[in-house]
Amino acid sequence: MQNIFKILLFLIVTLKAFTTMAQERNIQAILTEEKAHKALAEIEENRMEAANLLIRIGGIVSPSGAEHDRAEAVAAEMQKIGLVDVHVNEAPNVIGTIKGRSGKAVVFVSTLDDLTTVAEHQKAAGRLPYIENDRVVGPGTNTSLTTVALLTAAKTLIDNGYIPEHDIVFAGVAEEETGLRGMKHLYEEYKDRAIAFIDVLGDGRSISYGALGIHWWKIHAFGPAGHTLRGGLPNINQAIGRAVDRILQIPEPQIYEDRRTRLNVAVLNSGSVFNHKPETGWFSLDVRSLDLKHIETMEQKVRDILEDVTEELGITFEMEAISNTPPGQIEGALDSNLVKTAQAASRFLGYEPTMSNAGSANLNVSIAGGTLSIGLGGSRGGQRGFADEWADIGVMQRTAQHVFLTAVTVANAVSE
Repeated sequence: MQNIFKILLFLIVTLKAFTTMAQERNIQAILTEEKAHKALAEIEENRMEAANLLIRIGGIVSPSGAEHDRAEAVAAEMQKIGLVDVHVNEAPNVIGTIKGRSGKAVVFVSTLDDLTTVAEHQKAAGRLPYIENDRVVGPGTNTSLTTVALLTAAKTLIDNGYIPEHDIVFAGVAEEETGLRGMKHLYEEYKDRAIAFIDVLGDGRSISYGALGIHWWKIHAFGPAGHTLRGGLPNINQAIGRAVDRILQIPEPQIYEDRRTRLNVAVLNSGSVFNHKPETGWFSLDVRSLDLKHIETMEQKVRDILEDVTEELGITFEMEAISNTPPGQIEGALDSNLVKTAQAASRFLGYEPTMSNAGSANLNVSIAGGTLSIGLGGSRGGQRGFADEWADIGVMQRTAQHVFLTAVTVANAVSE
């Protein structure tokens, strides 16, 4: 008799959960539930636990292209808190899941890699980050704040017995700084069943729902080498300098400012000694816009400039494509349940989010692929890329709360 009672009770609870899942959830309804407030309070109460986790994760040297150690550490934490199907793939991305029943997925994304300068500062520091008042101080903490926020939200969902209709996927992706390569790998893995991607960059003080096109190029220069005493011309550095000067005068960024049209040369590289002119060199080119036609126009003008400089100086150039992320806008995104949910979560946390259709991070990949996506932005701390980098613990906890609310709503999760 007792067993029959238990079975009936289980069926009643399950039926109630499935009935709730069939209805679209919204944050206003979720915030009437005592369990949701309990979960949000737990996130705040566990701030020091999260801060110490940030010390461990952020303290791992993880420059773009060498994220494996950090990925393995995040995977271990995912397994510890109870995520399933945890794995580190060849990207290396780290992925863990709270299973649903629909076969669809809501994918939350954070970045695993740091700037090269961060890795250099980590090595020079010779110590792990540390807690100072309401900050975790040390290189490697700023970017990893979002990964720890995802882990905190995931733990809170599991500890409070939330069962989603759709899989809730938590992913740390590699090589965000070098062409969104980890995100491209993740998108290929989930594009056929993801109903949304949420790129977590902060606590939602800003929300992006569209994407800039971003093209990165490495422009190589080739010319005759030689000792200073045997004549200085032609010299690839003169050609690089002339080309860069003209490229930076291309007018589209000023004409189409409203379309977030941008062009930048950030890196110049050639030569190694004072008394010998180099045979090769290169410079970087970063071209961006909401409109692909502006990107293509600027790139053609760059090609024309390079041809002109070659004719004038006899130095040849070759453009090498490093990364190509097309722009994207999802029709109706601003009025979607995903965006409205993110806005409501930000307002609950105490701020009116600024809205943008010009994201430029991991979300670009999924938006360009046609999948509804947003980026949660906001300042994570300060001095990113410097030796005295720091992360704000309060921001980390609010980011976790935002992820929790968005996950419960968009993945249609109910508590047992």
